[in-house]
Amino acid sequence: MKPVRIRTLESTDAEALLTFEVDNREWFERHIDPRGSAFYSVQGVTDHIAAYLADFAAGTWHPFVIEDDGGNIVGRANLKGIDMSEQSAEVGYRIAQSACGQGLATLAVRHLIQQAQLHWNLKQLVATVYAGNIGSAKVLERCGFLIEHASRQEGTRKEGPGHEYRFGLSI
Repeated sequence: MKPVRIRTLESTDAEALLTFEVDNREWFERHIDPRGSAFYSVQGVTDHIAAYLADFAAGTWHPFVIEDDGGNIVGRANLKGIDMSEQSAEVGYRIAQSACGQGLATLAVRHLIQQAQLHWNLKQLVATVYAGNIGSAKVLERCGFLIEHASRQEGTRKEGPGHEYRFGLSI
């Protein structure tokens, strides 16, 4: 694996994040619900970052970016819905199509587990994966997550209704 750096999202990341999201939009929308079109602008991404950083300051979200050795964003990883009373959070991540198969998703999830323990003192993590996203399911299993249950989800996915799998990890 090429050297990468995982760090907390910063307000100065707007242009780099927009490039990452635009370059990978079609790829991401094959695996997760699409973002609104307003997101795909400097202002849209700037607003998105501001909201994430406000949630980080409030202790309910911890957004990270993954950079390659050239400083380009090649992935994102988040602890979201942090609930200190339940000591739990949801994990989410997305890796650039060009960077898939290099172990970055596994690295990202392991980083989230570590941050959940060390920074937030969490005890439970969950993740939701669409049934067709076999790669993400394998990453979660590799990192110790177990399937808790499957559900049929009526969503905005282009393919229409589909199954979602919820994974859990006690840490």
